[in-house]
Amino acid sequence: MFDVSEPDPSMIDLAVFVERSPEVAWRVLTRPDLIAEWLAPTIGFQPVVGTTFIVQVAVPDKPDAEMACQVVVADEPHHLAYSWTDLRGKPPLRWMMDYRLMPHGRGARLFWQMSGFDTEDRYQRFARNGIERSWNRTLLPKFAEIVNAQR
Repeated sequence: MFDVSEPDPSMIDLAVFVERSPEVAWRVLTRPDLIAEWLAPTIGFQPVVGTTFIVQVAVPDKPDAEMACQVVVADEPHHLAYSWTDLRGKPPLRWMMDYRLMPHGRGARLFWQMSGFDTEDRYQRFARNGIERSWNRTLLPKFAEIVNAQR
């Protein structure tokens, strides 16, 4: 049966197919050197529940934005989730990043979700739309490219 309900504007749901196993995709999702190739550099990341870390997001014409994060789910090679807090907001803006890997044919499918957007906040609606475009057009294709290049 098809879900014909309206998408939830407080979250983003995207997916990408990769031509490697969930185990290979997990490596690209969780190794700091590989995360830096498709997302951004991290400081202190480990795929262990409770780990706090920083993601250094490049912002054009400004200093890097440092996102404070904490791992809340780490179920290798299936599910990774962490909080994502932008400390520049007043109050700080907090979202959840959720990655689920599932075997699919001769590869895997990554389901990515970012949730927690305040739909009443104009800035967050604007940010949500920009983030969705960025992940759909740039970050997820780059993730797939790096996974597909792995052996």
